[in-house]
Formats: sequence, C-alpha cells, structure tokens
Amino acid sequence: MTGPPSNAVPTPAVLDAFGVKGTAIPLAGGQGRSVLVGGYVFKPAEGSEEEVEWAASLYEKLTLDAGFRVPLPLRTAEGRCVVDGWTVSEFLAGEPGPQGHWAGVIGAGRAFHSALRELPRPDFLDRRTHPWAVADRVAWGEQDIDVIEDLSAPFSALLKLRHEVRQDSAQLIHGDLTGNVLFAADAAPVVIDFSPYWRPPVFAEAIVVADGLLWFNLPSGLLASGSDHPDWPQLVIRALIFRLVAHSESAGSSRRAQPGEPERYVKAIEVVAKNLAAFCSDSWRADSSARARG
Repeated sequence: MTGPPSNAVPTPAVLDAFGVKGTAIPLAGGQGRSVLVGGYVFKPAEGSEEEVEWAASLYEKLTLDAGFRVPLPLRTAEGRCVVDGWTVSEFLAGEPGPQGHWAGVIGAGRAFHSALRELPRPDFLDRRTHPWAVADRVAWGEQDIDVIEDLSAPFSALLKLRHEVRQDSAQLIHGDLTGNVLFAADAAPVVIDFSPYWRPPVFAEAIVVADGLLWFNLPSGLLASGSDHPDWPQLVIRALIFRLVAHSESAGSSRRAQPGEPERYVKAIEVVAKNLAAFCSDSWRADSSARARG
C-alpha cells in the first residue's frame, strides 16, 4: 500500500470521508508526517492494508482500564480505516517519554503486553520486508545479511556476544515503546504507534534499554530492569542488533551511517559486555547457592 507524499496533508475528500472538518496542524514526533485536524490525528498508513485493518480492529477490542490507554481508530461510514493512504485516530494529549518517564514506559509496556497475551500470531508478520522486520529476524538469527561498512565492526562484536535463547514465551509485543508512550496527569499512559512483533515480552523492555544506551541518558538502574529473566543480557544484545541492522537497512544509497552512530554502538556494547559478565557471575552464584540449599 502506497501512502501519501511526505509533505502531504489530508485532502478535502479524505476529511469528508472520515466526517472531519478543520485545518491541518502538524504534530511533532514520529516521522513528522502526522497532522491534527478537528481533534483527530491523521497519519499516513504504514504497512499493508491488512496490517492497518488488523491494528484498528485490535485497538477497538482492547480493555482500556488495565493500566494503559490507546487512541481509538476512526472509520468512514462504510467502515474503512484507510482512505487515500491516510488513517485516523482520536487525539489523546500527553507528554512523550522516555526522559523522566522510564519506569512509566516499562510499566505501560507490561500492561499493554498483558492485554495482548492470548492473541494469535498474525500471518502478515511473515510477509513484512521493511528495515525493522529484517532487523528483527537478523537479531534472532532467522536471517543473515551484510550491514554497511560503517557498522560492520560493532555488528561483528554483537554477533560474537549473542547465544541461543528460548522463545517459549513469545507473543505479540510492541517493538518501539521508547518514544511511543504518552503521559498525562491523573490518566493512564497512552500507547501509540503499535509496531507488532512476535517475541518474548521482555524483549520489548530490552529494546527500551538499548535505545536508552544509544540515544538517551539511561538511568543506571534501568540496565538491570529485566535481570530476573534468565536471558536478559542476551535480549539486550539482540535489541542492539535490532537497532543496528535497522539503521543499516535504512541507510539508502549513501550506504553510510549517520555521524557518531558507530561510536554509539561501540559504547553501548562496552556497557552491556561489562554487565553481562557481572550478571553471569551473579547467576552462577545464585544457582550454586540454590544447589547447596537443595
């Protein structure tokens, strides 16, 4: 499905189809392509029409009093959720995380994933070919690629650190929570821009931590936020691979990383490798203690 041009705003025909009136006001965040019209957010549709319809139907069925909220989709009179490449949802105000809201992002993600726990795996996940879908498969050893030269050294380092883990807890997760949870006083957090993947839910937390290591001043205690999970360090390593490969796949014809990006990964890998050794040591001591008590 082809969306509107990057500089487009909804046409009068699109507004009429959704029954909305007003002037388009650009919204910050995301890729800068969303606009606010008459109290509704108009956004270019992402993915196939099947995926857009699936996401809209999912949001309409979620229980919204379980520690999070989602913006409900708006449909046309005929029940369509996409018109000329545009989707529409209600506008829910809030301050985006993660800065100042790290614990809130993690908590909202856990509540959101709890609500998704029993849902089946959608077939369209196997057909996606965008950079983030490729990156997800590479992170989990399901696909091999060559990354751009600028990122080849940190990529090799991450692959050497990666080891097999189990995925018996895989379910639907939001793979891009970091900047997509909004916070308002006296209201549950708002989860927006659902990016679905089929992985253990703690992997979504690992991606938040990886993002914090790469692009934010991650609070030191958050690095161990999922340390009660036996595969936590390996999930953070996969999260870094996920972000690195997506960056490589999005490099375009220049085949170059953005300035400073390789150094970000090198620094993040150093932090994770150091804590991986400490975690493994702690796990060994805990296992030894348990055996001694047994």
